[in-house]
This record gives sequence, structure tokens and C-alpha cells, in this order.
Amino acid sequence: MPLSPEEPQIHESAQGPRVTPATGRPATTPRPVPGPRTAATPRPGRPVPGPAPVRPAPAAQRSHTPGGRTPSPRQENRSAPQIQLIPAPAGGALDAADEAVDVLLDAGRAPGDVLVLTTGEQHPWAAHELTFGEAAYWAQHDARDDVFYANAAVAERAAARPVVVVAVNGGADDAVHRALPFAKSRAGALLIVCGDPQRVNSVLGAGV
Repeated sequence: MPLSPEEPQIHESAQGPRVTPATGRPATTPRPVPGPRTAATPRPGRPVPGPAPVRPAPAAQRSHTPGGRTPSPRQENRSAPQIQLIPAPAGGALDAADEAVDVLLDAGRAPGDVLVLTTGEQHPWAAHELTFGEAAYWAQHDARDDVFYANAAVAERAAARPVVVVAVNGGADDAVHRALPFAKSRAGALLIVCGDPQRVNSVLGAGV
């Protein structure tokens, strides 16, 4: 179903409290190349328990599956992510996406939990990092230490993250139609789309 435009507030049903962002930055505000983000307070690591010893099942309880193979457990279906639409013109979609990321980090999300995709021009961070070569650029993605920015047209290599933010900041209609389903497939808990509501809903209403 098409989404009704909402005020730019980020909320996650099971991820944390609702947070209302500060007033959005004007689209004309110069956007400096962002430096690396770090979590304000690193979460203490939890020791990972070692594997429990495996006891052989009694003969009477062993599987009688032909070939002696034990039936594999059912795979749990990953629930669909929550989808939120933040209305923004194409020229202001990047600013809206940056505001959404700021709110997520202020609410306690780790930077490595967030993937930002653009449908038009590259985010300044991605454009800057790509000047050092694609190998170094994708190494930062694989390290998962920071928010990662990529253009949706070349983001097939991007792995799933709990939160995906899409800035619909231009691009042809077919590019947007490809970007939103791709973004949804990569979002574990929350998908935030910043763009023109009519344009976004024409895709979301088509079964994204």
C-alpha cells in the first residue's frame, strides 16, 4: 500500500524510542565532505560462549531418515523491514537523508548499522572516498565501522544492514524502480526513503 507522507521523525518499533530530528538544513547549505563517524559510546563487547559439548543421541532417538541424514531445521523467514517515507524534493533528498542518519546515531544506532543509497548523484562522502580507489572504498564497507554511502546503481556488492536510508535525489524512473526493491532487500529492520511522495509511492504501491 502507498505510504502517507510523514513528518521527518525516525522511529523503530523494536529498536529504540521515537526521536524527532532538528529542523532540516536548507537545500542550499554547502555540504562539506563528511569525516568518518564513530559511535559516541562504544558498546561493551559481550564474550561469546564456546560451543556446548554435543552428546550423541540414544539409538532409539536417532533419525531414521534414509541415508542417515538428519532433517535440516526450518529456516526462519526474516520479517519485512518497517518502511518510513520522509517527503523531500529531489534537490533536498540528500539533506533529508543526512538528517535521518544524524537522528539514528543520536538515538543510539551504531554507524556500522546504516547504509545510505542515492539514486542520482553520489553522496559527497562516496565521491571523496572513491578518489582513493574502489578497493579502499569497498574495504571500508567490509569493515562495517562507519556509515557507508553508495549509489544504488553500483551497490550490488553492498551487504545487508539493519537500517537502509535511500535518497531519491534524481535518476531515471527505472533507476528508482530498481533502487527501492534493492534497498528493501538490504534493510534488516528499517527502510527510510527520502524523496517525492508521489514518485516514491508509485514504486512502493507496486509491491515493493
